[in-house]
Amino acid sequence: MHVILLERIAKLGQMGEVVRVKDGFARNFLLPRGKALRANENNKKHFETQRAQLEARNLELKTEAGQVAETLDGQTFIIIRQAGETGQLYGSVSTRDIAEAITAGGVSVHRNQVVLSAPIKALGLHKLPIQLHAEVTAEVTVNVARSADEAERQAKGEEVTNREETSMDDLGLEVGAALAEGNGSLGDR
Repeated sequence: MHVILLERIAKLGQMGEVVRVKDGFARNFLLPRGKALRANENNKKHFETQRAQLEARNLELKTEAGQVAETLDGQTFIIIRQAGETGQLYGSVSTRDIAEAITAGGVSVHRNQVVLSAPIKALGLHKLPIQLHAEVTAEVTVNVARSADEAERQAKGEEVTNREETSMDDLGLEVGAALAEGNGSLGDR
């Protein structure tokens, strides 16, 4: 299906371009959200009459997003979660959790604006982009810790997880000792 884009969409095109997209993407995402119009003669004429207004609205939204990005860029947000001794979280930190932490910090962000390729499942500092507008991105740091004290230590660069290191030699001795205790034979049973 051919559509006229009403705003810039990443990996698709600029405002005013006529692009071909899959029918489902157009019907389920672009058209209902007002991001595109079907490419027919009436809609092309309508777009040309509305072009100046759309560009002005886009510029206004971009300016607002730029101001928010200035305040948001480089900030750190702390999220407290339960985790094991090795730093593995019992749950995960999702886009909703990050958006709530940023909103609690004073900047209103929707979870769809948080760019997260996979849920965060470990303690530590995680740098994430926040897509405020199609052309404006801010980068924040999410500090996932078990407590506020631990978050402070992580922010200073201290390692807070306990990693037990066992060499292959130690494992071999443990297996050998276990076999010696059990008389070393399994066929006697």
